Amino acid sequence: MLSRLRASMALRPCVSACRWTHTKEKGKPLMLNPRTNKGMAFTLLERQILGLQGLLPPKIETQDIQAMRFQRNLKKMTDPLEKYIYLMGIQERNEKLFYRVLMEDIEDLMPIVYTPTVGLACTQYGHIFRRPKGLFISILDRGHIRTILDNWPENNVAAVVVTDGERILGLGDLGVFGMGIPVGKLCLYTACAGIRPERCLPVVIDVGTDNETLLKDPFYMGLYQKRDRSQLYDDLIDEFMEAVVDKYGQDTLIQFEDFGNHNAFRLMRKYREKYCTFNDDIQGTAAVALAGLLAAQRAIGKPITEHKVLFCGAGEAALGIANLITMSMVEKGLTQTEARKKIWMFDKYGLLVKGRTQEIDSNQEVFAHEGPGNVQSFLEAVNVIQPTAIVGVSGAGRLFTHDVLKKMGTLNKRPIVFALSNPTNKAECTAEEAYTLTDGRCLFASGSPFDPVTLADGRVFTPGQGNNAYIFPGRRDGRVLPQHSLRTSSGTLADQLTDEELAEGRLYPPLSNIREVSLQMAVKVVQFVYANNMAFRYPEPKDKDKFVRSTVWNINYDSFLPDIYEWKGMNPPPDH
Repeated sequence: MLSRLRASMALRPCVSACRWTHTKEKGKPLMLNPRTNKGMAFTLLERQILGLQGLLPPKIETQDIQAMRFQRNLKKMTDPLEKYIYLMGIQERNEKLFYRVLMEDIEDLMPIVYTPTVGLACTQYGHIFRRPKGLFISILDRGHIRTILDNWPENNVAAVVVTDGERILGLGDLGVFGMGIPVGKLCLYTACAGIRPERCLPVVIDVGTDNETLLKDPFYMGLYQKRDRSQLYDDLIDEFMEAVVDKYGQDTLIQFEDFGNHNAFRLMRKYREKYCTFNDDIQGTAAVALAGLLAAQRAIGKPITEHKVLFCGAGEAALGIANLITMSMVEKGLTQTEARKKIWMFDKYGLLVKGRTQEIDSNQEVFAHEGPGNVQSFLEAVNVIQPTAIVGVSGAGRLFTHDVLKKMGTLNKRPIVFALSNPTNKAECTAEEAYTLTDGRCLFASGSPFDPVTLADGRVFTPGQGNNAYIFPGRRDGRVLPQHSLRTSSGTLADQLTDEELAEGRLYPPLSNIREVSLQMAVKVVQFVYANNMAFRYPEPKDKDKFVRSTVWNINYDSFLPDIYEWKGMNPPPDH
C-alpha cells in the first residue's frame, strides 16, 4: 500500500487545479455531507484510504461526466417546479456539482433557483419539503437566539440573508414558507460572486402569519398564529442583530429580504449606522433600476436630469429607486427639490399628491406634489404627467395596458418601460407587448426574464432583465453600504454593457457574464470603502482586483488524501 501511495504522490499533476483538504471524516459520512461528497469522482486511493471502497460503483467518474448527467436530466423536464426540486436535491447531495451545473447554465437556471420559480416553490414549501435548510428562529425563542446561532455548524459566516416572510416577491405573506428566498439569494452569492457557501447563512424569523390559507394548511411549517406586531417583534429583531454580530463579527453582512413595507424602511434606518446591513428590496432594486436608466441614457443621448419618471406603485421598491434617482440627478447638478419634482408616483389610490384623502406616509411625502387635476387611472396619469419613463413596481399585474404603451410611444421617440414586478405573472406588461406597441422603439427591462421578441419586420430584441443579482453578490465583502456606494455599483453595471448589447435591446449585460460583472462590482466596492476610510480589513490590498479574485470559491473537487511524507535525515535506531 505504501509503495502505491508514494507512486501516487509522484503523479500529482493536478496540484494547481485541485485543492488538498484535511478531513477527519471517513466512510459513509463523507458521502452524506454535501460539502465533501464527490459521488463516483472519489479516486481509487481515496476510496481505499477513506473507507469508501465498495460503497460506490467501481467506475471512477470526472465532474464533467457528472455534470453532463444532471444537465441531460434537467433538459428532459418541462415543469419549472420539478426542475427546482431536482436542482435543490443536487445541492443537498453534492454542493460543488450543484454550483458547477448552475454556473454553466446560469441564464436558464437562475429563473429556476430564483425568481420566478422560487416564488412558486415558496407557496408550495411545506408540500415539497425534503430537508431543512438554513436557520429557523421563532418569536418564542426570545432570549435564546445566540444559543440557536451556536447550533449552526459553521463559525465563519460572512453573509446572512434574513426574511420574516411578510412580503414574499409579489405573493404576500408566506410566513416560514419564505425560507426559499434567503436560500435562493445565497445560492446566487456563491454562483455569481464566488462566496464560499459555508460562509452564507439563510434565516427566517417566524412571528406568525396573517395568511388565513396557511393557518388552515396542515402542511404549514411555522407558528399557527397571527403575526405579532407588538414591541416583542422589535425586541426579537434587536436580539437577532446583536447575536449575529457577537457571533460572527461586526463586518458580517446582514441582508434583509421581503419584509413588509412598514418594517423595511424603519429597520433600514434603525440599523444602517450600527450594523453592516443591506435591504435588497429597497437598495438592490434601486441600484439595478438606476443602472438600467443610465444605460438607457446612453441609447437616447439624454442625460438623466432631463427625464421625468412615473412610478406605478409607491412602496419600498419605488421609494428606493426614486431616492437613488434623486441622488443621481443632484450629483449631475439639480437641486434636491428640482430632482424630486421630476418623479411622480401612482398607487392603488391614484396619484401621490398633496392633500389627497388617503394617508401618505413619511417616506412618500417628499414625492407628493401639487395635484395636476382629476386623474383617475394610470393612463390618465401618463397623459397628464407625460413621462419619459414608466417604472412598474406595483406587483399588481398588467397595469401597463396597450393604451398606456401606445401613449408612451406617442409621447417619446424612445420611451423607457420598466416592468419590474415579480414573479412573471405580476409584471406590468410583457416584453412582446412593450416592443410591439411601441414599434420596437422602447427601452425595456423586466424583473423576471422574457424571451427575445421578433417583430413583424424581422427585427429581434433581447429584453433586459433588471435582476438584483447583478448588484447584491457584488456586495460580497461585509462593508458599510451608503447610498453613494450604490450609485457606484449602478454606474459599474451600466458601464459593462457593450454598444452591441445595447443595440440588441439589452439594458444589462447577459446573465452569462454575471460572475465577471459581480467581481467587477466587488472591486469597485473595495476601492470605494478604502478610499473613504470605511474598510474593516487592513492592511489595504495594493491590487484590489487580485485581492477580490483570490477569495473566489473554486467548484473543482478537493482531494481528501492525507498528507503522506517521509522523514528525511532521521537516524536509524542503534543496533542492539
